[in-house]
Formats: sequence, structure tokens, C-alpha cells
Amino acid sequence: MEIVDTEKEKREIIQRYRKLLRLAKPILKDDDAKVIKKAFNTSLRAHEGMRRRSGEPYVYHPLAVAQIAAEEIGLGTTSIVAALLHDVVEDTDIHIEEIERDFGHKVAQIIDGLTKISGVFDYGTSQQAENFRKMILTLSDDVRVILIKLADRLHNMRTLDSMPREKQLKIASETIYLYAPLAHRLGLYVIKSELEDLYLKYTDRETYDFIAEKIKETKAARDKFIKDFISPIERELKKANLDFVVKGRPKSIFSIWNKMKKQNIPFEEVYDLFAIRIIVDTSLENEKTACWKVYSIVTDFYKPNPDRLRDWISTPKTNGYESLHTTVMSKSGQWVEVQIRTTRMDEIAEKGYAAHWKYKEHSGAGQSGLERWITKVRELIEQADSSALEFVDDFRQNLFNEEVFVFTPKGELKILPYGATTLDFAFEIHSQIGMHCLGAKVNQKLVPLSYILKNGDQIEILTSSKQRPSEDWLKFVVSSKARTRIKDSLKEEKKKIAAEGKDIVIRKLSQLKMDLNNENLNQLLIHFNIKTPLELYYNVAKGTIDPKDIKKFTEVKELKKQEKKEQTESRTIIQEPSRKVGGTDSNMLLIGDNMDKIDYKLAKCCNPIPGDDVFGFVTVNEGIKIHRTNCPNAIELMSNYGYRVVKAKWTSQKELAFLAGLKITGVDRVGIINDITKVISTELKVNIRSITIDTNDGMFEGNIMLFVHDTKHLDKLIMKLAKVGDVINVRRIDSAN
Repeated sequence: MEIVDTEKEKREIIQRYRKLLRLAKPILKDDDAKVIKKAFNTSLRAHEGMRRRSGEPYVYHPLAVAQIAAEEIGLGTTSIVAALLHDVVEDTDIHIEEIERDFGHKVAQIIDGLTKISGVFDYGTSQQAENFRKMILTLSDDVRVILIKLADRLHNMRTLDSMPREKQLKIASETIYLYAPLAHRLGLYVIKSELEDLYLKYTDRETYDFIAEKIKETKAARDKFIKDFISPIERELKKANLDFVVKGRPKSIFSIWNKMKKQNIPFEEVYDLFAIRIIVDTSLENEKTACWKVYSIVTDFYKPNPDRLRDWISTPKTNGYESLHTTVMSKSGQWVEVQIRTTRMDEIAEKGYAAHWKYKEHSGAGQSGLERWITKVRELIEQADSSALEFVDDFRQNLFNEEVFVFTPKGELKILPYGATTLDFAFEIHSQIGMHCLGAKVNQKLVPLSYILKNGDQIEILTSSKQRPSEDWLKFVVSSKARTRIKDSLKEEKKKIAAEGKDIVIRKLSQLKMDLNNENLNQLLIHFNIKTPLELYYNVAKGTIDPKDIKKFTEVKELKKQEKKEQTESRTIIQEPSRKVGGTDSNMLLIGDNMDKIDYKLAKCCNPIPGDDVFGFVTVNEGIKIHRTNCPNAIELMSNYGYRVVKAKWTSQKELAFLAGLKITGVDRVGIINDITKVISTELKVNIRSITIDTNDGMFEGNIMLFVHDTKHLDKLIMKLAKVGDVINVRRIDSAN
């Protein structure tokens, strides 16, 4: 047993507390330092004797969260105090009333908000989504709750090493599912990037380490390139008497990985590995002029790509982000992204919401895009009649969206999510206009509801009192507001129709001498394979289900009872893993702490093979399915259904065949397919299940599904195929679809 040096720990705690005070010093007023000290002492007493899973004193955590809030988000005294105390109500004997008495209403309100949204990964799916909804609710009350929650999550992600593997996967997936998009929307780009990188580190360590190493290897060459690129620009900026700094930073590991994956290219072909940032220090009234002056100097030396100019100074993003982005061609034939902004804009870009407020106090500016967005969130929450899962899904869709800038007939600017249609615009103007929207005129031309808006479009909405929302409308709206209003309207309409259907069902059942009780209703739902009573009644009213068919259901009632019994027996795998092993040749998978051998299925969405990092997922009807941790469906499964995730790892097994997919691209020539299949079948004795090849303009692209023993076997095959003449790229894919 390790002996703890308590004196050393006490010194370390005091040192961390003093560092926090030093960081907070610039914003402290009057008795702020005393209040922070009081909060620190309260937290220290409350968490006395408590330790984190890593073995460290628990108080390290609230101190770290407070430090992130002060240093990396730029929050004030109230938030620092709330961060120091954020776990005391939930984890100790201190009540919220005591917090209010000792630290005031604001601190108590923030801690109450934080306590309500804790324990997100301990419950079932609807409970989990409900917790996410609570968190979003607090966003509309006091943004500081979310900002401290983000600081809390960032520290948890930084210290995830000490957690068991399945917890790492759940917490990391949840982070990428909601917390990183929230940080993005609140303008916390640095925190958003770190959360994404940490997600990759804990779900796909191999890829993370590979990209990190590549960035390190290319650092010297990158630094020289930046120095050469910026040198003539710096001379001109000095001549123009501009006060500036230049930063050249690589893109985040996650964004490089995303680009490699989306564009199917190796690391070496990611051309915009880094961005050069020119930050000008100037007064508020000269900001725009100074930025365009820098742009003019940059484009004097390097040719800009006209399609890659982004002016977020004239029209800032809704999260407050302001900057001028251009992509220019360097002398070495490489595209380089140059970001031009002022010191104020840079601080808002780094620290988001808190920095925005700091500058707002000085400028007395009106409501910002971010505040307008929070107002929209508030409206959305008040109006929403959807389930928690639906609500969170709609909300998430709007967190990462880029924006499109359009105008009303009177020239008023409206900012909508990228991909928004005329119908989204109609709902943005007013819910009732959206409900009765018939079409629109865009730039004086008639367009349908599904027309996708472009920057600068001027839109006039056409309405009709007879028009009503239909199910199809959901296919071409992207904004949360429009989706929520359409769904609510459809539900109301559905409820009216379903009421008629319910009467028909009651009449039919009474003819069969049966009542509409829960048991009979559930059996009807199973019989017609329908999820909810509302759907059943609606289908009966619409005639999709013939009332005569209700008669037939009594004939199979006994059969259904038997099926239900069998399903219940097969589902016992959820409570008690089966001891059965599917024969001596079966690959054995160890699941759970008791390391029992159990039956399982390999998920077809990602085709895991031995050597892959995997997890088990308990399905409702098909026992346990094994997925790769980087499966396309992993984030949603682990963040929404964390309670059904089980640990899984491969045991040593006999050489068995597992299905894997490869995508091969290259130059088309006579005999290329023969060369490829020769390597697969003759040299490596691998069985091919299917092969599809497409050729276009002298290039070919093929998908091959084949059987391999494990990841080493697959890697060897990829390496061999990459050496075939005229083959350009070989990579693993999840499936042939």
C-alpha cells in the first residue's frame, strides 16, 4: 500500500490555491479575494478525506475547475467561487441553503444548476437525454452554469487516464456528442479543440499518437515555411506603422483526422495543416480599416483564392466570432490560410462568451448574435413539446452548423444555419408565417419551400390561410425552431385523427367481447409492429390498418404470448451473461468483470476483427453486439445509451476468418484487378467475399470485402496491396455500402 505524504499534499493544495488567486488578480475588486478564500476553505473542509480515482486529494478537482474558469474562459469572482464549490452540495453534507447564506443568491443559483445536471452518465437513455435537456435549460437562465460545466468536463477529460476503459469511452463519447459542440457555439474554440483532441486520444489512441508524432516531425519544416512566408508581409506591416503579432499554429489533431477521413487522404496530403494568424492592436473604431489594410498587404505578395474569402468582421458569427479569413497561394505552391483579426477579436475567439461580455461593458453595444441565439434557445425550450431525446437531437444539429446571411424585403439581416431553406426563413420571421408558408420569392424569382438559401439572398414569403404543415416539410428544414414548430403542429393534427381511430378500436374490441386495457393494447402494438398507441389509432383512422385486421389479432394472441416468453428468455443475457460457448472453434470474447465466455454478434456497421479496440452493446432483441470504438455509430450508442455498454476484449483464439472491407484507388490499366486479386488470394491466401470496381477517366475505385484473421493480418495485406503498381491508396472501410 502506498504511503501518502499528507504534508506534501497540503503544501501542493496551498500552492494551487495561490496560483488561482494570482490568475484571478486582474479582475478582483474590493473583498473578492476574501470571498474566494472563504469558498476555498469551505471546499477544503467539505472534501476532506475524499480522493479522486487517481488517488489525488479530491480538492485538486474544484481548484482545477476554478483555474480553468479564470484563466482559460476568463470568468469573474462569482464563477470562481461557484467552481470551487460546484461539487459540495451533491457530494457532501452541505445544503444549498447554507451556500446561499454564506455566498449569496447568485452563487447558490449557479451551484443548484450544476447539481441538477450532474450524473449524466449513470442512467438510461431517456434519463440521460433529460439531463442534457436540463443542462440546456440552465443555458437560458445563466450561461455561467454551462461555462463552469464545460470547465468541469475539460478537467475530467484531462484526467481520464485513471478511469476504467468503459468509463473512458462513455465520457469521451458524451463529450464529443454535446460538450464540444456547446463549447463551439459559445465561442470557446480553444476548449472545443482540446475536448475533440482528448476524445480522439481515448477512443482511437493509435490514430491520435500517429498524427501527434507527424505534427512533431514536421515542426522544423513548418516553422521555416512560416518564417519565409511571413517575412515580406512583416516588413510591409512595419512600414505601415501597424502594431501586430504573427502566430502560426497547427490545426488540432482531431480536425486533421477529420479531414483525412472525410477526404480519404493521408496526412501528407492535408494541405492546410496550419493557419497563420495576424493580430493587429488598434482602437475599436479603426478595427475594420486596419484588418482590410493587412489583407491588402498579404494579397500584394500572395494570390488569394477568391472562393475562400470569409468576412466575419462585417457580419460576425452568431457566437460573437469576428475575423477575416483568406486562403492564399505561397511561393512553394502550397495553399495557406491567413486569419486577420484585432486583439479584441482574438480574445473573443479564444475565450468566447466571457470575453464578449468584458468588451461589451466598455463599448455599450446592443444585443449580440450570441445573446440572440440564447434568446432563441429560451423560446425553443418554452415551446418544445417533443421528447427529451428528440429535443437534444434537434438542439445538437444547430450547435455545429455554419451560417448563411440573408435579408428580408426591407433589408433586415437574418442569420440562419447553413443549408436553411425558404421554409426555415419563414419560421424565423414568425411561427404563423411558417405554418402557412406556400412558397417564396428569392431575389424577385418564385422558388419552392425547399429552396436552399445562399448568402445575400433577399426573401419575400408567400402565405395562404389554407396551407398547413405536412410530414414532408421535415425533410427540408434544418433549424431547430422550424423543426419543433412543424413537429408540434403535426402532433396536434395527429392527435385529432387518432381520437377517431381510438373510437374505432374500442368499438371493434367490444364486438370481440374485449376491453381496451393495457394488456390488450400492448398485444395490439406487438401484433401490428407499432411503437405507440397514438400511431396505432392514427393508422386505424387513416385506413392503413383495416379495422377487420383487429379481429385477426385475437387468433395469434396465444402465439404472441409464446414469442414474448421466448424473447424474455433470450433477453436474460442482459442480466446474466450466458455460460454457453458456441463450439471450440468460436472466437471467445471476454465481457464484464467476471470474464465469462458469452454468445455475441459482430456488428455489421463496422465489422470488428481481433486486434480492434471494441465494446459490447446490449441490444433489446439480439443479445450483445460487438462494435469497434471508432464505429460510425459508437458516439451515439455510448453517449445516449451508456448504461447498456459493456467492456469487451478479444482473447487469444484459433486462426478464424473475420469479414473486413478495403477501399482501393489507383490508375486504371489492363491487368490491375488481376494483380490485386493475385496478392490477396495467391500470396496471402485470403478469401474474397465480394469485389466491386468502378472506373472513371483513367482512374479506378474498388471496394473489396474479404476474410482476415486479425488487424495484423489486415495491415500486412494493406501494405502488400499498396505496393502493387499503379495502386495509389488502400484503406480499411466499415462495410461495402
